[in-house]
Amino acid sequence: MRLIIGMTGASGAIYAKRLLEVLKEKKVEVDLIITPSGKYNIKYELRNSSEELENLATECWEIYDTAADVASGSQLRDGMVIVPCTMNMVAKMAHGISDNLLLRCFDVMLKENRKVVIVPRETPLNENHFENLLRLRRMGVIIVAPMPAFYHNPKSIMDLVDFIIAKILDQFNIPHTLIERWKKPEGVEYD
Repeated sequence: MRLIIGMTGASGAIYAKRLLEVLKEKKVEVDLIITPSGKYNIKYELRNSSEELENLATECWEIYDTAADVASGSQLRDGMVIVPCTMNMVAKMAHGISDNLLLRCFDVMLKENRKVVIVPRETPLNENHFENLLRLRRMGVIIVAPMPAFYHNPKSIMDLVDFIIAKILDQFNIPHTLIERWKKPEGVEYD
């Protein structure tokens, strides 16, 4: 399996890093594209350079290299994840703008009927956000909002992060043991 992973400047660099770590562990090949604001966010939130994340990828691409191999539908990729995803990127995707490599890859994934997952990171959401997300959903984009659950009794921030990563992996049928799957507790009755 080979996935395109895009990272924008929304808060949540930890999600991208953890996803890349797990994909490398699972031997999933990764084409990585990080926007300039994404690189800034890595430095700010992770106290690191983007090089650490780039080392987890099979291949890294520059955001303005729209002639890159990965920009062509003739290059077979199994899907794409944009994590975290800014509302600016959501708006551009929703309206067909493809003025950089990440947006071009998104456009290619749609035209090739490949799975696209986005992890939008903004709160609260305004009407434009909702309309753009709805437009993407109608295009077939899967929206994994980073809203953690608590039924798995998280003990750390990484447990909350892993919950979201598990949801992303599930979309591509990548086996994992990041979280315990829900089981109804015995002897408990719900309304």
